Amino acid sequence: MTKKTIKDVDLHNKRVLCRVDFNVPIKNGNITDDTRIKASLPTIEYILDQEGSKLILMSHLGRPGGEQKPEFSLKPVSKKLSRLLDRKVMIASDCIGPEVENLAGKMISGDILLLENLRFHTEETKNEPVFAQKLSRLGDIYVNDAFGSAHRAHASTEGVAHYLTGLAGLLMESEIEFLGGVLENPAQPFIAIIGGAKVSTKIAVLESLLPRVSVLIIGGGMAYTFLKAEGIGIGKSLVEEDLLETAKSLLKKSDDLNVNILLPVDHKVADNFSENASAEIIPGIHIPENKIAMDIGEKTIDTYREVISKAKTIVWNGPLGVFEFPEFAEGTLQVARLVADCPGTTVVGGGDIVAALKKFGLAEKISHVSTGGGASLEFLEGKELPGIAALASRS
Repeated sequence: MTKKTIKDVDLHNKRVLCRVDFNVPIKNGNITDDTRIKASLPTIEYILDQEGSKLILMSHLGRPGGEQKPEFSLKPVSKKLSRLLDRKVMIASDCIGPEVENLAGKMISGDILLLENLRFHTEETKNEPVFAQKLSRLGDIYVNDAFGSAHRAHASTEGVAHYLTGLAGLLMESEIEFLGGVLENPAQPFIAIIGGAKVSTKIAVLESLLPRVSVLIIGGGMAYTFLKAEGIGIGKSLVEEDLLETAKSLLKKSDDLNVNILLPVDHKVADNFSENASAEIIPGIHIPENKIAMDIGEKTIDTYREVISKAKTIVWNGPLGVFEFPEFAEGTLQVARLVADCPGTTVVGGGDIVAALKKFGLAEKISHVSTGGGASLEFLEGKELPGIAALASRS
């Protein structure tokens, strides 16, 4: 960890301005999933444990487009956080301005103030310096614990660090250590499992991981572009015709690097893409012309089992089938169980696969479940994330 964290600096009697990720789903005024709020609690509690500290939290919620829309208010979040912490959480009527500055100035030791939705101002996503400077006036020191937004150069994730010393929160520290460890010094054998619908969204991460891994498992809808590139019949399955040459190039590169790419060898298919579609097992690699691949089959799972059981490091991004449909969730479920049972370091990132792990009740058995969707993907691509780059480095 080369970035300074909240443990590296004296926070006594400081007013700490902390960027968190409270972008949670809200329905009829009620939070339906508080995972992101709970993920921030260790950082919040650590800061509040420092004598004389005062905590100002800031976050976005949804995409209000720069307008103050009640349905995007963080008021439900302040209530939920208050219950989780069992202490009062004040909420400001805005995130900048004289009224907010006055409120912040009157805070006493142990107070918590949640600013209203940052994206009520278009200046937030535009990373306008004046807006960032106004935010910075609220605190003595800046902490970023919103890994899920670290790939965005916004005022609250990058701009504020130009005016206040920027530190990583405990969640941010954990994300950097686990994801960084996967890229920099993974224990071998290192296996990457990359799924999801489209090759186009995963090309960069495939190219980044290929030289580092022992085995690369490619599943989900994107696998069928690779299978077609190899001359395999894929029926009506998802394919990106414009990426067939890219797939061929990656397959050739894997041969040159002596990296084994594992693709599905049997399939669970349907006549149409529907939750109510009847599932049919295709025991071979070729898919009939009138069928759509919806999940991997048992032979494929057996092939994966052999390599996953020997892994010392696993990184997984993207489901291996249409897990949202119960009839086609088996492949992702079985592989999730294999990864959960792996004694090595297991890192899982990306919204869909994290949702699958929670659905299966297996998230607790994973070494690290990343809170960042796009952020974790870009990190694994080897990109420097603006929200991390802006933080102070250890000398």
